[in-house]
Amino acid sequence: MTTFDETPAAAARRLPHPRSVRVLLVPLMLAMMLSQLDNMIVATAVPTVTAELGGLEHVSWVVTAYTLATAASTPLWGRLGDTRGRKGTLLTAITLFLAGSALCGAAQSMGQLIGFRALQGLGAGGLVAGVMATVAELVPPRERGRYQGMISAAMAIAMIGGPLAGGAVTDHAGWRWAFYLNLPLGLLALAMIWLLLRLPEHRSTARVDHLGAALLITGITAAVLLTTWGGTRHAWDSAPTLALAATAGAALWAFVRRQRHTEHPIMPPHMFRVRNFTLMSVIGFLTGFVLFGALLYLPLYQQAVQGASATNSGLLLLPMLAAMIATSLAAGRTATVSGRYKMFPVAGGALLTAGTWLLSRMDTTTSRPTAALYMAVLGAGLGFLTQIVTVVAQNSVDNRDLGAASAAITLFRTLGSCLGVALMGTLFNREVQQVMAERAPGRPALDNAQLDAASLQRLEPALYEAYRHATAAGTHTAFAVSAVAAAAVCAAALLVREVALRRAAPGPARPARPQPDGSR
Repeated sequence: MTTFDETPAAAARRLPHPRSVRVLLVPLMLAMMLSQLDNMIVATAVPTVTAELGGLEHVSWVVTAYTLATAASTPLWGRLGDTRGRKGTLLTAITLFLAGSALCGAAQSMGQLIGFRALQGLGAGGLVAGVMATVAELVPPRERGRYQGMISAAMAIAMIGGPLAGGAVTDHAGWRWAFYLNLPLGLLALAMIWLLLRLPEHRSTARVDHLGAALLITGITAAVLLTTWGGTRHAWDSAPTLALAATAGAALWAFVRRQRHTEHPIMPPHMFRVRNFTLMSVIGFLTGFVLFGALLYLPLYQQAVQGASATNSGLLLLPMLAAMIATSLAAGRTATVSGRYKMFPVAGGALLTAGTWLLSRMDTTTSRPTAALYMAVLGAGLGFLTQIVTVVAQNSVDNRDLGAASAAITLFRTLGSCLGVALMGTLFNREVQQVMAERAPGRPALDNAQLDAASLQRLEPALYEAYRHATAAGTHTAFAVSAVAAAAVCAAALLVREVALRRAAPGPARPARPQPDGSR
């Protein structure tokens, strides 16, 4: 049984004025950017970290521990926000993230750094879902597109600006400041949210489903490790990989069974009986697949094939960033005015398919302006999808499930990115090895991770040219796979049932009622 402090009328009176929402958007965007920016900044600092702390054989865990903790904790944070209150849950997540950041910056060994990164990831799991659910509770569905569009623009800036910031901070202040940089920004967000955020307070006697949580964490951990290690540390048909696949499948199957029968599910099954919510989960998964693969392989192509430096390769992603921000803001504003949204995932899927197909056609003769145009097409598609997916998913559930819905979309996007990077990486490396064997037989293999533009220029001309063709061929294969995923996005978007975004402001979450069995 669930009880709440306030009546809907009293709660409605406490909802902030739109001007107050815009003020609150500042700390909420900061919190969202912290979670997205951190991994991007840290990735560029890893070589310097290894040089000081050692532990090269464990360096991949600096990223993996964070990703694992984030993915595994996200659904739990979402449900805690629904049952224990969003403000307290979000403040706790930010505090945990900042504590992890401070400890990472003070780490004296690789083992300590990995452990503190896991702590930091636990906090990050509550940031994205918490921010999206908080915005959903502050404003009615009709207005969410505008604000979610701004937050999506901040995420895009973090994704592409992160590597640039990471390189600059590491070069001029040292790798520890890649973590310490989070502290002033996070403390500002923490203080503003604590002082300014006013939400209806609700008490709940709902218990935490400990067994369901354990099954979910086991399944997600095994799934992320499977996509991280498969094809790299272990062959796809090796015993460890098959064991991880079996563990992930068994744990997630048991979790689904558990959710159907428990009184207090972490991820309520009735959400997935709503057609639009299920479709948004699929689209979020596939969008993550395409987005993070592009962020990984476009800079590699620009450095190895077009001769760009690491810094310039980040700047060359700006056409994708600009298009992504422009379409995200435009889609949010249009959805707010019209209340209609189906056109955006359909257009986004079509542009995503066109962009990935165009990028798959790049070769050693493709010019930078041409590549920039292709990236802009891809970015426009991503912009139409990133925030509309969240808005439609939230519009498809009751207020009592806003946190769980936001967390589910975030989780599926994360899992899609893990699978995309793993699958595209395997196919990319296989294609590179095949072309190198054809064009430079008998020559030692080249390590993609250690060949920047300057190192490539020092290779003998024949070997350098072979590697350029090999990288172009690998990029073609990676984006051809992305094009298939993008086409699936378009197909899923066509099945969306347009339900006009509600104008009514959301009141406090309501007690449980009979589960709906139809689509909305």
